[in-house]
Amino acid sequence: MHSIEKIGKKFWYITPISETDRPVLGIVVGNNKTLLIDTGNSEDHIQYFLDKLSKRQVPYPDIVVITHCHWDHIFGLAALSKTVSISSEKTRKEMEKLIHLSWSDEALDERVKEGTEIEFCANAIKKEFTDHRDITITLPDLVFENKVEIDLGGVTCIVQHVGGDHASDSSIVYIKEEKILFLGDCLYANIFSEKENYTIQGTLELLDKLERFETDTYILSHSKQISKEEFNQQITMIRTIAGYTDRFGGDAQKVIKEYRKQVGRDLTEDEMATVVYFVNGY
Repeated sequence: MHSIEKIGKKFWYITPISETDRPVLGIVVGNNKTLLIDTGNSEDHIQYFLDKLSKRQVPYPDIVVITHCHWDHIFGLAALSKTVSISSEKTRKEMEKLIHLSWSDEALDERVKEGTEIEFCANAIKKEFTDHRDITITLPDLVFENKVEIDLGGVTCIVQHVGGDHASDSSIVYIKEEKILFLGDCLYANIFSEKENYTIQGTLELLDKLERFETDTYILSHSKQISKEEFNQQITMIRTIAGYTDRFGGDAQKVIKEYRKQVGRDLTEDEMATVVYFVNGY
């Protein structure tokens, strides 16, 4: 079940649902304009969020930013005909590739079979679109190459392309005055290759970019908000495991042994998954 949460004075978001792969959507309310972050995995998804916001007297969005091209972040864009949409140039180019695709069960199954779609996403689409499957890929109105700064009146959003293993077109949204960094999916592993993975260089370059923002709260699209302390703990873990993976030439057992020795305990589920991702990507 979704819930609507508020952080600070300017930012609202809707919590995710894993079964149908509904990600977090955010909205930033300025004195002059309102900016939506991502459009969800269906028109029903975005409409639900906007209806709940309307009841809280949150203005309808003037602008929407798309963080990256994956279906669960873009399928709701068709419902926002009155809202100006923005993405990186790379995201628009990736979205263009989806226009000709069919989203029928048969087409999804075929793409899973040939390896151009993953089963989790295909199943989530089937669960989200049970009554109808009229999916329209709507392209962003405006694109930027690296970074764009948007003044909403009393609050500024910096939208920056950062890339990453999960999606090379990923962008983040930094809500400057609230010190909130909306990460989208950029910190997640690449789930679209034969083995889910992190690359050492790509991950470390991404972390360098994210650490430049003075942030109190981080929003990941498929989990809960995290504090600065929690974020720092997570990226320290990621950097450490990346370093051991490089040092031991991708030998999983040596990485696990060294990390266990450093922390003085067995690895958590998250730490084990991170080891597997880096070893797979080595």
